[in-house]
Amino acid sequence: MNEIEAAVRRWLDEVVIGLNLCPFAARPALAGGVRVFVSAATTDLDLLTDLQLELTRLDETPPAQLETTLIAVPEMLADFLDYNDFLDQADALLERFEWDGIYQVASFHPQYQFAGTEPDDAENLTNRAPWPLLHLLREDSVEAAIASHPDVDGIPEANIRRMRGLAPEQRRRLFGV
Repeated sequence: MNEIEAAVRRWLDEVVIGLNLCPFAARPALAGGVRVFVSAATTDLDLLTDLQLELTRLDETPPAQLETTLIAVPEMLADFLDYNDFLDQADALLERFEWDGIYQVASFHPQYQFAGTEPDDAENLTNRAPWPLLHLLREDSVEAAIASHPDVDGIPEANIRRMRGLAPEQRRRLFGV
């Protein structure tokens, strides 16, 4: 395992699962159903190719063996606005290959910033990751997880409270801020 994959897995374990930001993440992670793919892409076309290949892998693999994939993008999209623009291309690829409604791409980035927030606002930490990430999710699994959760609408607000409640040393350790 290379250092980028290790950093993504550590983030998944310590932040996403450890802080319970996504109550649905622990099960596939514990079952070994989370793939971390480190893309060597340096152009949009290369990254779209990697995205297509990883979606094809998901399409060809039963969810019991591979539930989800995190594509780490260390060689490009360091600027959050560039990353955000690329997400439109990712969505277009889903539509082009008729994967829209079957898969979705969730977004995580080291400088993630929700619209209407300041860069240092705590809620931005909920989508911050050590590298730009494209998280490939199966729509059926998302729908099943949502249906089984008693308060799915309360998750974002609970996550914001959790981020605001972190001590400064926890923020530094988990997010480098």
